Amino acid sequence: MKITYTGRQVELKPAQQKKLEAQFAKTGRLLDGKHEAEVHVTLSLERHLHNAEATINLYGHQIAGLGSDTDLFTAIHAAAEKLEKQAMKARAKWRDTKRTPRKEALNGAAEEAETPLEIAAEVAPPPSYRVYHVNHHERRKPMTLDEALIDIDGLDYLAYRDAQSDRLNILIRRRDGHFDLIEA
Repeated sequence: MKITYTGRQVELKPAQQKKLEAQFAKTGRLLDGKHEAEVHVTLSLERHLHNAEATINLYGHQIAGLGSDTDLFTAIHAAAEKLEKQAMKARAKWRDTKRTPRKEALNGAAEEAETPLEIAAEVAPPPSYRVYHVNHHERRKPMTLDEALIDIDGLDYLAYRDAQSDRLNILIRRRDGHFDLIEA
């Protein structure tokens, strides 16, 4: 990571620059990929307050950290910490958007498997479901609960319109042989 210092009414000694390079090294490790990032640190003094601004141009986006304190090094460390937080956020955002979808990952794992049994175990076809459509235009007469108990013979459930209340009811056969009635 290359660090460029610009001081307005402030000069840094080489020993101080060495300490600050160690501070920015962690941010550099977060951001350095195939190219080397450049940090521009601007130091200024306004009356008794030292201001430090650190900026990085990363893939066309500028990340900036600002710090101000009565002590110069505290201001620079605050700017470096803010810059590090923003770099971690940008890296996490980049990492999360570059992940592959789950289906493609499964296909890639199936190609790398050694035996056909492993392929069959890893990539099982999804179960096929069948949807039955009910004809709403078919006119059915309402029935009583006793008639519904007779009609449910051999079925797991039966939806019918009650003759007394003209509401939809569902009669469900339980595993123990008894019935549940859901009234709408």
